[in-house]
Amino acid sequence: MSEEPTSESRSDPSPGVTEVRADGGAAGADDVALDPWGSSTVEDYRKLFEQFGIEEFDEVLSEVADPHYLMRRGVIFGHRDYRPVAEAMREGEDAAVLSGFMPTGDPHIGHKMVFDEIIWHQQHGADAYGLIADLEAHAARGLSWDEIDEHTESYLLSLLALGFDPEDGEVYRQSTNRDVQDLGFELGTKANFSELQAIYDFDGETNVSYMQSVVTQMADILYPQLEEPRPTVIPVGPDQDPHMRLARDLAARMRFFKVTEAYASFEADPAERELVAEAYQALGGADADVRCEDAAAWLSEHAEPEGTPVATTVEKLENAGKEPVRPRVRFLDRNATDEAFEALVEAIDGEKRVFEGHVDSFDLSAEAAEDLAREVEVDNGGYGFYPPSSIYHRFMTGLTGGKMSSSVPASHISLLDDPEDGYDKVKSATTGGRETAELQRELGGEADECPVYELYAYLLAQDDDEYTKRVYEECVGGERLCGGCKEEAAELMREFLADHQEKREEAKEVLDGLDVELDSPRT
Repeated sequence: MSEEPTSESRSDPSPGVTEVRADGGAAGADDVALDPWGSSTVEDYRKLFEQFGIEEFDEVLSEVADPHYLMRRGVIFGHRDYRPVAEAMREGEDAAVLSGFMPTGDPHIGHKMVFDEIIWHQQHGADAYGLIADLEAHAARGLSWDEIDEHTESYLLSLLALGFDPEDGEVYRQSTNRDVQDLGFELGTKANFSELQAIYDFDGETNVSYMQSVVTQMADILYPQLEEPRPTVIPVGPDQDPHMRLARDLAARMRFFKVTEAYASFEADPAERELVAEAYQALGGADADVRCEDAAAWLSEHAEPEGTPVATTVEKLENAGKEPVRPRVRFLDRNATDEAFEALVEAIDGEKRVFEGHVDSFDLSAEAAEDLAREVEVDNGGYGFYPPSSIYHRFMTGLTGGKMSSSVPASHISLLDDPEDGYDKVKSATTGGRETAELQRELGGEADECPVYELYAYLLAQDDDEYTKRVYEECVGGERLCGGCKEEAAELMREFLADHQEKREEAKEVLDGLDVELDSPRT
């Protein structure tokens, strides 16, 4: 979940402004490995939709009020369950945003995307959290506390300089936030080594603190919901998705109740429920007296067995015999105290049936049931977590054409670089230009493969879509040559760095007034 100073390269094209492409656009490898601490590249963003269930951000874009330019241009290309956050902000309801930074080097222009995403959500009404993942840096990267302290202030100054409002948000270090550590301990009771081994490839040589840093990150992700449950989004690169999947699982495991749909008293998994629903509708639905044995007979005759659990569904229906098939919502007891379960039964209005371990309601909608379950849980001392949402941004290509890496100074621009050095790095950057000016004019440049064009789209053009579009079209149309394009970008980079560093100086006084320990007590 924490963003490191090393950003990965992209093998797929940059998003062209003339046609926002949220699917990556490249033919990539057959498999995509997501490693939060590794250096693997994501060669085909479309694979993330297929293999990991990440949804295209383009599908939710119309539901976002005043979308950030990174959203409009397809730089933010995917999401997990972002709709509740977008709706909450749109309706003026409670929402939160959080992301973290591992202080293993200077913040660079790749980090600015995450800073901007946090700040945009804050400006649109979400409570904002920025954290320094110092426990992770110490356990997973082996950095000393002195090394961590050296970079902690720098990240926080850039976050403040770019517009983070500390009066309307919170910044903290993992190592000094006792609430996060306590929550991590509780979350750790719901995870085991086999699971972490499967997700992160941990083995017998992995130190315990490294594993502990994972549950600490899970606590970071859920920390904005400690005082009250609310939709929360975590802006990250796609390599951090393993953290998000585990956090969503742990949030669910901490809940008192699980709400599902059901059609009879027996338990059914989602695929089995879908088959029962199909039979129920085919036999007349609410207008008919459908019995379980009738649904079993219909499925035996009509359902396509290949790839579906027809046999197990039919067996369950036959065992239920003449029990009516009736749609209902089911509250399953996961971690509820006896008092909480009794309070839930009391709170459910209308027709209901109480079983050992679950309650069926015949009058509540699934949405109303979720709200009721959360309300009862919180009233009885539970967390009531919403599953944390996430948005995913593309990695920036290094200026030298490979991956952007803090260990290769020419490949990235630090937010601390001298403005003249930033100018020089852009002037020396690889481009998507043709071999000669004549070929460039004839064939056009390859903006979709150009690190310099990325600088315009991701950073230098800021909110000006028309400017970004003009740069793109002039490049691919052969009107714009690389020398002039790089000069223009280099001057803009020099101006940006000078302005940012001036604001960093101004932010020092603000940071001094915040309750953040810049020097670790663990040193």
